[in-house]
Amino acid sequence: MAASSSPDLTLYDPFERMQLVAPACFLCGTPVDPAHQHVTVFAPWLMQRYGLADKEIRLLDQSTTTFRELTIPCCEQCQQHVAAVEARVEAATAADPAGLRQLDDQTLFLWLGKMFYGIFVNELARELEPLIKPRYPLAENRSLFSRFRSFFQVLQGLRVPMQFDDFTPGSVFILDVNVGPEGPAFAYDDDLATMVFSLRLGNVAIISCLLDNDMLRHVMQRVYDDARTRPLHPIQLAEFKARVYYGAYLISAIPEYFPRAVKPGDEVLVMDTFLDDVTGSVFNPWDNMAYAQTLEELWLPWKIELRTILADPREPMSYLYDDAGQPRTITTFPA
Repeated sequence: MAASSSPDLTLYDPFERMQLVAPACFLCGTPVDPAHQHVTVFAPWLMQRYGLADKEIRLLDQSTTTFRELTIPCCEQCQQHVAAVEARVEAATAADPAGLRQLDDQTLFLWLGKMFYGIFVNELARELEPLIKPRYPLAENRSLFSRFRSFFQVLQGLRVPMQFDDFTPGSVFILDVNVGPEGPAFAYDDDLATMVFSLRLGNVAIISCLLDNDMLRHVMQRVYDDARTRPLHPIQLAEFKARVYYGAYLISAIPEYFPRAVKPGDEVLVMDTFLDDVTGSVFNPWDNMAYAQTLEELWLPWKIELRTILADPREPMSYLYDDAGQPRTITTFPA
């Protein structure tokens, strides 16, 4: 009987020659025909379950596309790797979106990361022939590219059997939210600059900062624990997301990842990181005005102005907590 071949533990770096929008597989670099060899950014099962395929998405250049049309080049072999992760998430959430909690951190990171990276690549492609030239082009943002280059190393866990040694690349928060009968069944938002990506499936929201080595979840642990004590009103979810978005903005260091040397017979690539034991020292100081501006943007549906949020400049307005600092329960708004 022939011995089974060892897995390919070689990492691919599309940033080295800036091949991010080339006609090549996004995971391994194999030349492909993107028109026929690709995966959708949002998986077919997700689009079917929430009726997303023909819904429009507005990109940074103000052009629109549909969920179905948002794709990334992918070879047949890597399509199988992506499908395996999607199948695990689909099965876990088939009966209830809360099944996301049964998945391990690495699966959640890879699932969210594939969608986030796919959006990034599509935004870059649109910049080549933009409908409206963006004020701050992604292709000219060196810091952003440094972040995505680090992020892409660990995202290769989609293709390469990979183990993170005593760290998780990103922070993931899962919360219950009471959307109500009129709320949409699916929602998503992202911020490429801070590496934050958020989805809501029914009454379950998953918010992630995909490049912080779990530091944001560490410093937000009390707020996260409090937020999990009851289903949140959408205005409370928006506040929690504002804390994640602003907290991610305060991160001043970019995690670095280092693959350990591969020895004959190795079946898994072990990744080490430079920031796995660092906590608060990598965060810039908190500024209430800047946080309140983030909160105002996420509270736009409720038309709460900045001056109201900062009525007390020392303590921005909160719907997560009452005046005594205790978790607040809200069923309707205005409360």
